[in-house]
Amino acid sequence: MKIKERIRDGVVILELHGKLMGGPDAATFNDTLKTLLHEDHKNVLVDLSRINWVNSTGLGILISGYSTVKKSGGDLKLLNVSDRIESIFMVSKLHTVFISFSDEDEAVNSFA
Repeated sequence: MKIKERIRDGVVILELHGKLMGGPDAATFNDTLKTLLHEDHKNVLVDLSRINWVNSTGLGILISGYSTVKKSGGDLKLLNVSDRIESIFMVSKLHTVFISFSDEDEAVNSFA
């Protein structure tokens, strides 16, 4: 998995690319979030449009990231969740935890 960072209107957008499967992905994602929080970036939007596979460990990475950001007084939301990943969220009840958007403008404005 690769992570591309950009900032829009005070919201950090993390564009994830590839497969979200755990292992080194977990460390990379958590290190990225910790760095952002240390730099006082507390609003994080995770774009999943280029994620083509998520396993249970990958879901754990998202949950852990969500908890890390929340504990620091921030918020983590999702953007462009595919139908396949959305169905996993429904089955696992994670749709009740994560707020997700299909429109970047709406997502960024939701942090205001």
